[in-house]
Amino acid sequence: MPAPVALVDCNNFYASCERVFQPELRGVPLVVLSNNDGCVIARSNEAKALGIAIGEPWHMVRERLGAKIPRMRSSNYTLYGDMSARVMRILADFTPDLELYSIDEAFLGLAGFEQRLETHARMLRQRVLQWTGIPVSVGIAATKTLAKVANHRAKKDQACAGVCVMLDGAAIDAELGRLPLTDIWGIAGRLARRLASLGIETPLALKQTDARFIRERFSVTLERTVRELQGWPCIALEEAPPDRKTIIASRSFGRMVTERREMEEAVASYASRAAEKMRRQQLAAGRIMVFVQTDPFRPQDAQYARERVLALPVATADTGIIIVAAHRALGAIWRPEFHYKKAGVMLLDLVKADRVQGGLFDRPDSARSQACMRALDKLNRRFGRDTVSYAAAGVRPGWSMQRGSLSPRYTTNWDELLTVGDTPHQPGRC
Repeated sequence: MPAPVALVDCNNFYASCERVFQPELRGVPLVVLSNNDGCVIARSNEAKALGIAIGEPWHMVRERLGAKIPRMRSSNYTLYGDMSARVMRILADFTPDLELYSIDEAFLGLAGFEQRLETHARMLRQRVLQWTGIPVSVGIAATKTLAKVANHRAKKDQACAGVCVMLDGAAIDAELGRLPLTDIWGIAGRLARRLASLGIETPLALKQTDARFIRERFSVTLERTVRELQGWPCIALEEAPPDRKTIIASRSFGRMVTERREMEEAVASYASRAAEKMRRQQLAAGRIMVFVQTDPFRPQDAQYARERVLALPVATADTGIIIVAAHRALGAIWRPEFHYKKAGVMLLDLVKADRVQGGLFDRPDSARSQACMRALDKLNRRFGRDTVSYAAAGVRPGWSMQRGSLSPRYTTNWDELLTVGDTPHQPGRC
């Protein structure tokens, strides 16, 4: 019998992070909004009960609900990232095999814990809640795909109390028989419709289909899903995340940008952010892409969207070099007659920074450049993001995204710590 696998998923993660430090948000409808407070990207269970959908524009929620409008918070990714790291460190104490799958999910290999799976899972769940305030659901099964199914049951069925161990064949078939195909990991609407046209309308029917037939008619990936549903592990735990292929930094502007100077500031800021992410993974970029676009939701405006890719003479992790290249790419696509809503920088052809191949006239980043970047990153980690930045990114940019109800960075900024005895900070309520 294969070693069991657990999927631990933080419940309504962004909303739960907000509630940890703001008790007045507990038990009431709460949504977290995307950049510029545009659309709903997270909901509490109370907000779900009001029929609020992921991706629904905030102004439509307000118009539709009127007096029943939920509490809202602007997305606070600094807080969410730190809370995620705290949860993952706790999970690492419960298994030697841990795969960080997303900001709020992790797979755990549980070989050796077969005789006390549920007890172990409940201890894990209690520890995470006690030490971070974040509720989690735990699904345990023989494969990662079935662990996803078990986690879905743990989250939806109150009788499970947050933990579902799904190793019995009859229980697995019963659960697969009542789920829609789109609830299975990796199966979206179009693929589900193709399967339904062949009479495969439930995950149970997919499990009972011959895997070789699925491979011939669809793909090896779907064949692996079938075998995982049958209890054969085909998707291994990735204890070390693979190297990134690309890194992107992009945001919508808080207002329309029409001046090139402001666009250059935005591009420099995004290039700096992307380079910082890249250095954390000890990578260097061989190419850079810059893109700009207008607002497609303003049909009264002329529309424009372009990107430009530049090859760097040699792969680099130096923010200054990347900003210069980004400005060159921007110059090739800038048109002054448009009103721009969004821009971004993508770093491509990523390689290990210590394996960069120089050329006849071009050399990898010098020791001085590397020392400068280490100092820059160290200062910003210690004293807060953008404590030290390039002048090209501007000082007080007016194009920054709007976040009118942003919570404090309770866990990463000394000036925003929650003090015992004080009234919790309450951002503006809409």
